[in-house]
Amino acid sequence: MKSKVNRRRFLTTLGMGVAASQTFSLTAGNIYAPNDNNFIPLSLSEQFYPIGLKNIKVGGEIGRRIDITVYNNLLKINVDKDFLYSFQHKNNSDEGFVGVGKLIEATVKLAINTEDEKVVTLKKHLVDEIIKAQEADGYIGNMKAANRMTKMWDIHEMGYIIYGLVIDFELFGEKKSLESAQKAAKYIIYNWSLIDSEWEKRVNIAKHVGITGIQRTMLLLYQITGDKTYLDFCIRQINLPNWNPGIVVGRKNMIEGHIYGYMAASLAQLELYRLQKDEKLLTPTITALNFLTLHDGMAISGGAGQVEIWSDDQDGRGELGETCATAYQIRVYDNLLRLYGDLKFGDLMERTILNALFGAQSPDGRQLRYFTPTEGNRVYHNTDTYCCPNNYRRIVADLPSMIYYRTGKGIAVNLYTESKAEIVMEDFSVIVSQKTNYPVSGDVVIHIDPSKPALFAVKLRIPAWCRNGSIQINDEPDRIETKPGQFVDVKRNWKTGDSIRLNLQMEWRLVKGRQRQAGRVAVMRGPLLFCLNPAQNDQLANMDGADLGKLIIDLESIDKTPVADKSVRPDGIGCKLKAGNVSFGMGNTKNLSLILTEFTDPNGKCTYFKTPEINEGVTDELVEKLI
Repeated sequence: MKSKVNRRRFLTTLGMGVAASQTFSLTAGNIYAPNDNNFIPLSLSEQFYPIGLKNIKVGGEIGRRIDITVYNNLLKINVDKDFLYSFQHKNNSDEGFVGVGKLIEATVKLAINTEDEKVVTLKKHLVDEIIKAQEADGYIGNMKAANRMTKMWDIHEMGYIIYGLVIDFELFGEKKSLESAQKAAKYIIYNWSLIDSEWEKRVNIAKHVGITGIQRTMLLLYQITGDKTYLDFCIRQINLPNWNPGIVVGRKNMIEGHIYGYMAASLAQLELYRLQKDEKLLTPTITALNFLTLHDGMAISGGAGQVEIWSDDQDGRGELGETCATAYQIRVYDNLLRLYGDLKFGDLMERTILNALFGAQSPDGRQLRYFTPTEGNRVYHNTDTYCCPNNYRRIVADLPSMIYYRTGKGIAVNLYTESKAEIVMEDFSVIVSQKTNYPVSGDVVIHIDPSKPALFAVKLRIPAWCRNGSIQINDEPDRIETKPGQFVDVKRNWKTGDSIRLNLQMEWRLVKGRQRQAGRVAVMRGPLLFCLNPAQNDQLANMDGADLGKLIIDLESIDKTPVADKSVRPDGIGCKLKAGNVSFGMGNTKNLSLILTEFTDPNGKCTYFKTPEINEGVTDELVEKLI
């Protein structure tokens, strides 16, 4: 079965004329097309369910990123001056976005996960001050009276404040937060007539972009309170079931192709689908997933888009991979993984988290990026406010919930990192923990400690990049073979002290570039992408970004054992290899000795290189079965 998106919409801004009747087909693959026979959501009893943030502690690189986000970023920002002031004084008269609601949500989740008193105190302060600043009629934004609801980004701002307050009630039981959230939500619903049919023309922004986040907020309120007012608002006022704008490539006046806005609305549709099993609610999400994987919409890092907008030319320069879009791609992958149980979504999550997402943060955690290109200079955002810094904090706060899931028949292990979690089953609980230095190596020991002996399955994600792997239970001599790109179900009677030894062999690979990167390769090992930082290689001091991309490498020149590299993180690794420094012809391909660093190196400037033979390398495993 094929889903079709009008080709004209893809090509308008590229100056390429096509006949109006021509269409762009997105062919089904492992990321399925709607109504494909294989595209069948799991039954409610089989779906994956996240565990509570309070029930998991995380170490490893994911845990380190959470820690530096908390202690070097969240607790360092000036919340009173930069976030709360404009809400306390209602002094905003134009399109100023602060992001205080996103900050509240991130702080609430980090407070429950870390149980750190400083974070809990900050959470209370943010919530108390926002509630204090709420108007008697329910308005909870920062706009002057004449501009409320109708100015950009007032609904966007309020929607996330409401969401953060509902999360505070959900995780901390704060009734005043829920009461304030409901009051603010009713204000928006009662004043929705101000968002008339001409509104998006007046503000010059597509409606689904201008109201990003409000759909999911109203659905959460319905799920928490049972009040159908919020559900009806999504269905009748926003018309969420029928939203399907297609993929629009290139930045236009209405920014219709805004990835963050698109993925946020898709996420809301996925959540509405769980309430109303209407297949058309899945179409926009699957269209986007097909575009990302089948049709070059996703960069090798996992990031997507140029200047916040869908792109398909694989341009790695400049404003690539908005952090907001990255965060929502991860959320959509997580939602689809839970809905379908297909580990392809886990592979997408892993690639995007370890490269695009973490590449948006400085190694010490203090600075955050709006965009994270694969070529050229990377720039940090100049404030702690606005959408990207706060969406980064939010998604980092959510990462613990994406490591393990409860399934109908047991538990699933999705992300590999040092961690310990308690998973509550029907009549028993399981303590599951990991010992590993992943992604430095693919050796993972998983301890399974049920509260009583019990029969259940442990699902292990075997990434598509892992061509050779094995599983050993306790010290039993027999090993379970693995196949790349599949979950392995280890079902047995588990008892306290049992363990699983998982070995995912990591080999260096050269991944073929596509579109603008055609004829070049990127260097990867396991889920990690590597880049070239000229400052760490003296021989490259006088070369610019364009020259770096002309360097010639080959797989045989790479040292099989990674070298230690602490420029990004304490246990970071580098790739030692030989390269040729030539502009034309093949020349000597091994006259330079180089070290490539992990993509999260803030000074990385190049990720694609030439090879002696133009067809060298392998197809990216996230798209090879979909082409």
